[in-house]
Amino acid sequence: MKPQFKQIVTVILSVFLLSCNTEDSPSETPVSPAPVIPPTTQVPTTPISKSINYLALGDSYTIGQSVCETCRYPEQLKASLKALYPETSFSLKVIATTGWTTNNLLTAIKEQNPESNYDLVTLLIGVNNQYQGRDFSVYEKEFPELVNKAVMLAKGDKKNVIVLSIPDYAYTPFGKMFGADAQMKITTELNNYNSFAENYCMQQGITFVSITDITRQGLNNTSLVASDGLHPSENAYKMFVERMLPKVKIALQD
Repeated sequence: MKPQFKQIVTVILSVFLLSCNTEDSPSETPVSPAPVIPPTTQVPTTPISKSINYLALGDSYTIGQSVCETCRYPEQLKASLKALYPETSFSLKVIATTGWTTNNLLTAIKEQNPESNYDLVTLLIGVNNQYQGRDFSVYEKEFPELVNKAVMLAKGDKKNVIVLSIPDYAYTPFGKMFGADAQMKITTELNNYNSFAENYCMQQGITFVSITDITRQGLNNTSLVASDGLHPSENAYKMFVERMLPKVKIALQD
């Protein structure tokens, strides 16, 4: 067979086979997928009381040392709640003073004798026990007493109590002045305080919110430290509130 003829036959066979494949194959025209309709999600509308009484217990971290009154976390929390629930009135009482230990706070609560009518009670205490070198056994005894007192003040309802972890002042310009070894000691001891508090709260069914990691950004992010180089700033307290808010909303639901 001549080469030219072979080439002609090959071309004819190729065309024939291609034609057969095209007829036997399903259409390759792309089909647009049906649009995906997301499931309907309902915004939670669980009501809360028309009037909320909030009590904040603590020390300098609660009173807001070196920041403005409206900058401290209880005030920021109150403002955030007011924005979420504009038809609800919120009142705030703070029992806290810079330098207070667990014993100081217990004494102040006894002296002030607040009514047991609070819809929300927050507790942040212990840093001065560590800073003043108090024996850890004092905290082990007095922290549970404060939690129980907080529950009593929250109408006896433990779901209305929220405990915050202790900030770590080793990660501030003030803490840095003590040197690396002292910073490590501060962090280790505060870890022990926070572990005890968290474990106790878990055992008792009390909400515990850890904010310590926020304060440990203080040396890398100076905006999280107040002008005194020691206490949290308004920005740091804002982050506290953002972390607390989901738990607080649950606590306030009727």
